Amino acid sequence: MPVPWEALIPFGLVTAMFGAAGTLLNPPRYHIDSWEEMMMDRDQRLTGHARKQTSNPIAPEGFETNSVWYAERTQ
Repeated sequence: MPVPWEALIPFGLVTAMFGAAGTLLNPPRYHIDSWEEMMMDRDQRLTGHARKQTSNPIAPEGFETNSVWYAERTQ
């Protein structure tokens, strides 16, 4: 059965527009304070992306051991 190549052009355009709207057109964040940096770091650890959030009330496995506290350097 032949592939209708004409149908792939609109499919590619729609896919590209959804991709651009979801990733490329996000406004950059300016003047981020320490609270926003902390929340972005938490979102990074929860979802794997700094700009995304989750609605799941239960943290994934390993989140409690994936801490933001870094080891201190001793002299």
